[in-house]
Amino acid sequence: MNDSRWFAAWVVVGCALALGVVSFALGPLVFVPAALVGALMVRKPNARRGAYGALVGVGVLLLFVAYLNREGPGTTCWQHGSTSGCGQHLNPLPWLFLGLGFVVGGFVAHRLRPH
Repeated sequence: MNDSRWFAAWVVVGCALALGVVSFALGPLVFVPAALVGALMVRKPNARRGAYGALVGVGVLLLFVAYLNREGPGTTCWQHGSTSGCGQHLNPLPWLFLGLGFVVGGFVAHRLRPH
């Protein structure tokens, strides 16, 4: 497998590890298999060259959380036809800035890594 495919595989592993950390319901179901896959991947020298992709994966999850909370912070209400409801949203800015930092940092570190 070439470097870009290993990088993409690490993105998936990093995103799964981050989801396992932030999710109470999915935590062990996602974290344990992702950690096992990551441990197997780290044993291959070719795969290790793309390991900075895990940082990008963490960043992707953080950006997704920022997107889900884009109407926050606070309570927002909606009405569609005869149904309505309200939702509580987090402040999306910390998630956005951390996510961007992880994504940019992962790509920059991958690009600057020694060959």
